[in-house]
Amino acid sequence: MELQRCAWATSAPDYVAYHDEEWGVPVRGDDALFERVCLEAFQSGLSWITILRKRPAFRAAFAGFSIDAVAGFTDEDVARLLADAGIVRNRAKIEAARRNARAAQQLPEGLSALLWSFAPTGERPNPATLADVPAVTAESTALAKELKRRGFAFVGPTTAHALMQATGMVDDHVADCFRAGVARLG
Repeated sequence: MELQRCAWATSAPDYVAYHDEEWGVPVRGDDALFERVCLEAFQSGLSWITILRKRPAFRAAFAGFSIDAVAGFTDEDVARLLADAGIVRNRAKIEAARRNARAAQQLPEGLSALLWSFAPTGERPNPATLADVPAVTAESTALAKELKRRGFAFVGPTTAHALMQATGMVDDHVADCFRAGVARLG
């Protein structure tokens, strides 16, 4: 019998692997979460499959998403990134990654602690259908507002919710998906 998955995850092998192995699994650690913040920002306006397929090139281009390394990027690094066909060459998003790294360096509690402080507490039912999966929540709106207050860019409420979904802060696997509830366990 074939496993039941969230409907969005069935159109390509890349999606199936991402859904089954990563999406909704708790992620902690400043650099690991910085990578996800950056990738979600780069995805804005594009298909997630584009970002997934370019992720190895993104990791190489952005020094493994080391906050300290990206914070030290110069204008020459920005020019290098704008010439890198392996990534999404959008100046505003590249500049946002550098800005966000610098903002992350200034967080006394660290990026991981800040992000996870906005994760909802307590149990909530998994969405029944894909149509029931929210694009924005009160928590993602509050997170986006706080990140912007702290100097981050490209982190609106929808991007913040996608980040929360991807990193296991919320479990938005649909109720009949084999990963529903399991992702919370890490």
